[in-house]
Amino acid sequence: MKKLFNFQLACCAGVLLFSFNTMIAADSHSWAVPDSRLQTIVEEVAAATLKEFAPKKLQTNQFAITLVDLREPNALKSASVRGGAAIYPASVVKLFYLAAAHHWMEDGLLADSEELRRALRDMIVDSSNDATHYVLDSITGTTGGPELSAAEMKAWDEKRNAVNRYFASLGYTNINANQKPWGDGPYGRERVWVGKNFGNRNALTTSATARLLAEMALGQCISAARSGDMMKLLARDPLAKTSDADDQAHGFTAGGLPRDAKLWSKAGWTSTTRHDAAYVELSDGRKFVLVIFTTGHANQRDIIPFVAKRVIEKL
Repeated sequence: MKKLFNFQLACCAGVLLFSFNTMIAADSHSWAVPDSRLQTIVEEVAAATLKEFAPKKLQTNQFAITLVDLREPNALKSASVRGGAAIYPASVVKLFYLAAAHHWMEDGLLADSEELRRALRDMIVDSSNDATHYVLDSITGTTGGPELSAAEMKAWDEKRNAVNRYFASLGYTNINANQKPWGDGPYGRERVWVGKNFGNRNALTTSATARLLAEMALGQCISAARSGDMMKLLARDPLAKTSDADDQAHGFTAGGLPRDAKLWSKAGWTSTTRHDAAYVELSDGRKFVLVIFTTGHANQRDIIPFVAKRVIEKL
């Protein structure tokens, strides 16, 4: 889909219409304690990012950042800039489908099969959209196809929203995870489902994404064993050789990390978005989750590494 439904907060081009403190006051972190020191870091990095990429016309409503310090697992500290803004997540939504699939398996609602594991692996490691279609169909008991009658579509809608209901039950807010990722776009009932003006498109916040990734990294997502399974798929090697400047291990947060850093991540990239959700361990013991979403600058490879590098320098 080439059209982008505007989930972002409106602002006038080139004019800061908010203070970072005002934005954060509206952002809830019930799963982690807002920390003033981290908040200062994130706000300073955001200001530096706006200044650095002013020639590229980066605007305040075109990026969001959430930082979580994981050094004290029982007392998580967090901070964000626009962390509660609902943004089209591209492939980052696959993190939520991964967690949902493991929850379904844990509860015996989904068979743990070799084919499902292959699809989960391809969905996260290779970011395959086709694999994601299989996973979401398996979780929700829905499939694509021709348009349905109103009554049939209502029943189909209820099934497809299963992932949203699961995360709502855990206290996640302001997200929408019920659509498949596409190349050319949806057809038939899938096109009806996304809405005439794409109003039902997927949406995530950086804070919700950071929470999920932090729970995975801490072994608290469903169970320690299942969290470990998920983290294995998210492991990246920034030192591995590649010919693809945009692969998940090199084209996003990795570019801002020291060579001895360890990285687990899930990136998202379309013609209109460039995102990354990363868990990082540094050799000096620092551990953190950093989620960065950018819109309107999909081919600007330097923004996410710039933010990551500045966060590390200040953390």
